[in-house]
Amino acid sequence: MKRKDSLTFRADKLIYAFITALFALAQGVQNVSAQQSGGSPGPATVPEISAAPATVTAHGYASAIPPEKRYLIGPGDVLDIRTISVRFSPELSRDNVLVENDGTIRIPMIEDEVQAACLTAKGLSVKIRELYKRYKNDPYVDVFVKEYNSQPVTVVGAVVKPGQFQLRRRVRLQEVLNSVGGASERAGGRIQLVRAGGSFNCNAADAASQTYAAPDIANTVFFFSLKDTLKGEEPSNPYLQPGDVINLPEAEQAYVVGNVLRPGSVPLKEPVTVSMAVAMSGGTMPDTKSHRVRIIRQTPGNNAKTEIYVDLKAINERNAPDIALQPNDIIDVPTSGSKRLLRTLAGAVVPTIGQLPVQVIR
Repeated sequence: MKRKDSLTFRADKLIYAFITALFALAQGVQNVSAQQSGGSPGPATVPEISAAPATVTAHGYASAIPPEKRYLIGPGDVLDIRTISVRFSPELSRDNVLVENDGTIRIPMIEDEVQAACLTAKGLSVKIRELYKRYKNDPYVDVFVKEYNSQPVTVVGAVVKPGQFQLRRRVRLQEVLNSVGGASERAGGRIQLVRAGGSFNCNAADAASQTYAAPDIANTVFFFSLKDTLKGEEPSNPYLQPGDVINLPEAEQAYVVGNVLRPGSVPLKEPVTVSMAVAMSGGTMPDTKSHRVRIIRQTPGNNAKTEIYVDLKAINERNAPDIALQPNDIIDVPTSGSKRLLRTLAGAVVPTIGQLPVQVIR
């Protein structure tokens, strides 16, 4: 009798493995068909940061992904649940199981809602298996996340490719910045992380957490050094949470006008002096009145303006201090008065000459 039960148990395991393989094959065909038709299995406009390739065990669990990086199920996710027992019970399997806003799901034969939020797919399968042990002899349960909808993260500001992401695993700030192409030339030196409170909030910061809490409505703002984040330093490279908004503010700027090659704004990512700002603008043009360069500085809090005159030649010869610029400073590089007048007259005459009719002297 024991031998018969053993053979039955082995046969059920083989049936279970066959069904799991068929499900994986069907999922693969669905994804390929979606790609060939120009679509995708997830939201069409939201890119996803997916897990790295991992070894799949007999039960479909990604064993190569460390537990602390595995995806935590949340409200809005859609699950497929595959269940098999010693007596094959296909009526317990369910497709397209939506995780409700309170983080729970409904499954057959279980009267109360089952908490799914803040569990990994493996953790939820173990939990459902324990519930079914009351009714079934040694059931096997597999949970697959079919649609990832619960962990949006948004990146805006001075980055190369701003956008929104749906996370498929736990991701740090540095990785998301790399996914948007990094900071643009306009970026300042700080990162602003607005923790707005997503659709769900796990009490613990690791994947072993099995507790769920309602989201905190109040926004919390964190500031990190861009340089430290890009280096991957732990204090400036936190794990992101659902609903996080990452903003890279543009650097404060000074402005260079007048007789330089490329007039315009100069970002103040690092301390910038007058001579550095002029060099960043391409340097001075001929006929520059370099001993009379003017800095126009507005006093914070009012409309009063201060004018500071510097001698670029003396600065370059290290005979005068190179003044550090402040946000919104205007550096006016003047032109020698008489020569500027000649160029102005020439500029006024040349367009007039160009408008005259052309005649041929034969």
